[in-house]
Amino acid sequence: MRRRVLDLGWTRVERGGADGVELVCVMTGTAFCHQMVRSIVGSLVEVGLGRRRPSDVGEMLRARDRRTTGPVAPPQGLCLWEVGYAADPDGSLPFGS
Repeated sequence: MRRRVLDLGWTRVERGGADGVELVCVMTGTAFCHQMVRSIVGSLVEVGLGRRRPSDVGEMLRARDRRTTGPVAPPQGLCLWEVGYAADPDGSLPFGS
């Protein structure tokens, strides 16, 4: 089974007080492996902080080895928003309804 990230975007949310700014990452995919989202977010944060180059992300993907990625992002704030299933051509949902 292949897992594919179909869409990934960041939103900057201004917060008052000492917290300042919150970055929200929204990711859509066909499926996710254990800690896959946290690994992707951790690697992208490393790029954003200037600890890695944007081109390093492609190298990480080609390496197919999690040891080449950035640190796994902490689970705090991680939220599974929605699970959806594609309908079969006859309109039924997989695994019954």
